[in-house]
Amino acid sequence: MAKTEAITTGNENAIIAHVKSWPEKTRDFYHDVRTETKKLTTPSWKEVRATTVVVIITVFLFAFYFFIVDATLGTGLDRLMRWLAKL
Repeated sequence: MAKTEAITTGNENAIIAHVKSWPEKTRDFYHDVRTETKKLTTPSWKEVRATTVVVIITVFLFAFYFFIVDATLGTGLDRLMRWLAKL
């Protein structure tokens, strides 16, 4: 019985300590957020245009690649189905 009370009391103390540390952890978190936010910089108009062009070119390249893959697989599967239908 004494052992059970000691375990329960230790567990309750841990929970209380955890709850009591919450405001400090929250304050530290917001302090870290403010510190990281101060490090942020906004990109220049030239950087925005350059990255936008890269994204647009990449999208078109991927679209072309997937078009070729889709057409190749579609044609191959169509020929395979027609060949199997003749058997």
